Amino acid sequence: MKKIILSLSFCLFAFAGFTQTAYTGQKFGEEVKPGDVKPAAKMESAMGNQTTTDMKIQGKVVDVCKKKGCWMTLEMPNGDPMRVTFKDYAFFMPMDIVGKNVVLDGLAKKQTISVETLRHYAEDAKKSPEEVAKITDPKKELAFEAKGVVILDKE
Repeated sequence: MKKIILSLSFCLFAFAGFTQTAYTGQKFGEEVKPGDVKPAAKMESAMGNQTTTDMKIQGKVVDVCKKKGCWMTLEMPNGDPMRVTFKDYAFFMPMDIVGKNVVLDGLAKKQTISVETLRHYAEDAKKSPEEVAKITDPKKELAFEAKGVVILDKE
């Protein structure tokens, strides 16, 4: 009997330990499991020489697609926000999450964005035709393709 009670107690403590490490908040896409999460500001240095790598990052949302939440941008230290898209467009973000902190699991990328794509993003962000027309050069940037997102309850 003591062994059974001891075993059950161990299971309850183990379960409690696992549930405390899970992220609390609104979840989208695949589950974001706890573990080695880097601040978005440290993503590029964590990538080293790789152009793509799987990782988890945390950051603050500064913009969301105004049409249907099909992308968002995260605050970066250089003032140039990093674009986040969603794997296979399998899910979208609520459009009222600017200022919220998020944890993402997915693919970090160093890439060059074409003029056509930059103009599309500007149109999605409801930029004026004049602002869209000023986009004439491709842009090298960091980006992230999320397979799972948690909008954190706690800031």
